Amino acid sequence: MFKIQVHETGAAEVMRYEEVPKPNPGKGELLIKVQAAGVNFIDIYHRKGLYPLPLPFTPGREIAGVIDAVGEDTAGYQVGDQVAYFGNVEGYAEYALIPADRAVSIPDGISTDTAAATMLQGMTAHYLALDTYPIQAGDTILVHAAAGGVGLLLVQITKRLGATVIGTVSTQEKADLATSAGADHIILYTQSDFEEETKKITDGVDVVYDSVGITTFDKGLNLLKPRGMMVLYGQASGPVPPFDLQRLNQGGSLFVTRPSLFDYVRTRDELLRRSGDLFEWIAAGELAVRIDQRFQLSEAAEAHRYMEARKSRGKVLLVP
Repeated sequence: MFKIQVHETGAAEVMRYEEVPKPNPGKGELLIKVQAAGVNFIDIYHRKGLYPLPLPFTPGREIAGVIDAVGEDTAGYQVGDQVAYFGNVEGYAEYALIPADRAVSIPDGISTDTAAATMLQGMTAHYLALDTYPIQAGDTILVHAAAGGVGLLLVQITKRLGATVIGTVSTQEKADLATSAGADHIILYTQSDFEEETKKITDGVDVVYDSVGITTFDKGLNLLKPRGMMVLYGQASGPVPPFDLQRLNQGGSLFVTRPSLFDYVRTRDELLRRSGDLFEWIAAGELAVRIDQRFQLSEAAEAHRYMEARKSRGKVLLVP
C-alpha cells in the first residue's frame, strides 16, 4: 500500500508518497480501505510542526471508506461496511487502522466523499453553534472564512437556529457561495476593513467564530457586545499572541475560548449525536456539503498548497 509520510517538518514538499506494508487490525481495530480522506488545517499545523507529532508520521485525521478486515472484539462491524472516522488516524493512506468504538456507520444515501467531508468540519460547525456558544434566535454573529469548509456549514447551521449571520470572505466568488449558504451580510475583507463594515451593520455581535487567528482576532474582540464571546477555533494566519486579560473586562466582561473538536466528542454518545444530526440533515436536504476539490493521494502537497493559499471554497479531499 501507499501512504504519505513526513520525516521532517516544514513546507508542503516534506510530504513523501511511499510504499509500506499493509497493516493488520489488532484487538478492537478495523482496517479501512480509504476511499476519501479530508484535508484540514490541523494537518498543515502537524506538517509544519506547530502541533508536534513524533517523526515520522502520516497526516490525516478524517477518513471514510470500506472495512477491509476486522480484529477481535469488533462486534457490529463486518467486512464491506461503509464507515467514517475522525481522530488519531494516519488518514493520508490507501488503508488505515481505526478503533471500532469510534467508527461511525455511513447511512444509505450518503456517499463516502460526503461522509469524509462531514466528520471533522461538520462536527466542528455542530459543536460551535450548539454547544460552545449555543446560538439563540435573534443573535447576531460574525463568521470569518464563511466560504471555507467549516464556514459554509456553520453559516447553514446558525441560520437554522435563527441567527443573523455576517460573513467575511476574500473574493466575490466566495461571497456568492456564503450568500447561497444563507449569510445575511457579506464583507470582502480584501476590499474593506471588516471591523468598520461590521459596525455599519450592527452595534455589536454576540459571538465571533474565528478560524483565522492573528490577523482578525483583535478587531473581532472590538466588535463583541458586552458579555459576548470570541470563539477562536483556528489559526490559518498564525497563532494569536498572549494579551492582557484586562481587555476582556474593558470590553464588557467578554469571553474567549479556544476549543477543539476532540473535547466535544469525548464519549461515543456525543460522537453519534453530532454525526447523526449531520447525516440526518444532509439526507433531508437541509444541509449542503460542498466538495471543492479532489486531489489524488500522491498530490497531497498540492492539496496543502491550495489550502494554505486560502483558495478552498468548501471541502478538499484526497482520493487514494
